[in-house]
Amino acid sequence: MSPQKITPFLWFDDNAEEAMHFYVSIFRNSKVGRVSRYGDAGPGKPGTVMSATFQLEGQEFHALNGGPKYRFTPAISLFVSCETQEEVDELWTKLSAGGAPNQCGWVTDRFGLSWQIIPSALGRLLGDPDPGRARRAMQAMLKMTKIDLAELTRAADAA
Repeated sequence: MSPQKITPFLWFDDNAEEAMHFYVSIFRNSKVGRVSRYGDAGPGKPGTVMSATFQLEGQEFHALNGGPKYRFTPAISLFVSCETQEEVDELWTKLSAGGAPNQCGWVTDRFGLSWQIIPSALGRLLGDPDPGRARRAMQAMLKMTKIDLAELTRAADAA
């Protein structure tokens, strides 16, 4: 298998290691990779994490403790496609702990990183060939924070 060509690189202030372990604990098929620590040359405190790699659901990520210069914004988010409402509920609960729920399936975790926790059926509902059904699904989704697949389906099917 060839290496991943494009890898998300996440800049943290000083909690990259904590974030990495948090994310790996949430997603199945995930693992910690390489961890590099600052030495005497700095600029970080010796022994603290400088950078790390990890995988979530087989997707590779890099994390850096780069200091407070940059912060995450919702302009970049990680999109998670979920097959069931149970998966949506579980990921939403875990990622929103200490973070903040947002509209339309978006949640900001306690590290400030934005996630979209989206049931795969949402795309099918919003792209339904019946424009009325797609419109009703869109209107229902726009009123939601966490996506409720049963409610979306009911709204789309309402005549």
